[in-house]
Amino acid sequence: MDGKSIDIKQERLQRLKELFPDVFAEGQIDWEKLKASFGDDINFANERYMLNWAGKGDSFRVLQQPTTATLQPVPEESVNFDTTENLFIEGENLEVLKALQKAYHGKVKCIIIDPPYNTCSDSFIYPDKFSEKKEDYLKRIGDKMKKAFC
Repeated sequence: MDGKSIDIKQERLQRLKELFPDVFAEGQIDWEKLKASFGDDINFANERYMLNWAGKGDSFRVLQQPTTATLQPVPEESVNFDTTENLFIEGENLEVLKALQKAYHGKVKCIIIDPPYNTCSDSFIYPDKFSEKKEDYLKRIGDKMKKAFC
């Protein structure tokens, strides 16, 4: 014991950092992220280098909503179901991550999320067919290539 009293501010910051590590940037509290963690006043107005997109506030609200989803094993589709240390989970990414959050906290080494690109599915909202003939490609980039080398 060094005879100093407890630094209440540092103790509280440490506890906050343990509970909400994502609200700290460069050792400082990002107040917008802290407020967003509780779903209050989600407005990322402070411009700085960060990933930003239309609807970011809405996505934080969805993130805050608890899930009732459950994971259901399918042993007949599994390999070595009773002895494996690996899981293959199929589902909506956010819902699955929420379901894993409590039961597997601190136990997961790696999560690979594979978005459904190039599915040719009608329900996929992004264009996922990027094919063209070589002649069309060369025609499309031809002017750009000339400008780049002039």
